[in-house]
Amino acid sequence: MRRPTREIRVGSVAVGGNNPVVVQSMTNTDTRDTRATIEQIRKLASAGCEIIRVAVPDSEAAAALTKIKKNITIPIVADIHFDYRLAVQCLQAGVDGLRINPGNIGARWKVETVVKEARERQVPIRIGVNAGSLGREILSEFGGATPEAMVESALRQIRVLEDMEFHLIKVSLKSSNVMDTVQAYRLLSSTVDYPLHIGITEAGTLA
Repeated sequence: MRRPTREIRVGSVAVGGNNPVVVQSMTNTDTRDTRATIEQIRKLASAGCEIIRVAVPDSEAAAALTKIKKNITIPIVADIHFDYRLAVQCLQAGVDGLRINPGNIGARWKVETVVKEARERQVPIRIGVNAGSLGREILSEFGGATPEAMVESALRQIRVLEDMEFHLIKVSLKSSNVMDTVQAYRLLSSTVDYPLHIGITEAGTLA
């Protein structure tokens, strides 16, 4: 039986609650190449993709999002890894969602800066936990990248946002081991009611 979660909105798309599962994909183009990125997003949308995520490695990529967003019909999520300034720039460019790991953003004031911008725009944040990049402290505590370790990492990141009274949250727990991923999601879903983003790390072709 499906367990109900909170509902959030990524642009025009409702996620969680009693809504159907939403299909999201990610571009493999250089986001700074707006023409190629727009073309790929349009092809994905025609194939049934409902939300698109793009990598934002630098300010030039963040600046490109304004043009990209104007030329696509589905919500766009910016993937940010370390620089809080890129997250703010993407929000100001009008993205519909952020994918960050608060623990990688740095000092609390940096996370608060991002959260403030996201709250004002009602833009959700996806916390992304990857088994291959768990912190040393958690790996030591749990004896490796176990499902329990992944969940603990996610909970710590969730608490950071909750402490700032931000609840527009979606969570992903990714591992290259399918059963570990399944177990991690089961553990997390018994603890929090945020919508879950389901994906498998290294799920592409062998080539």
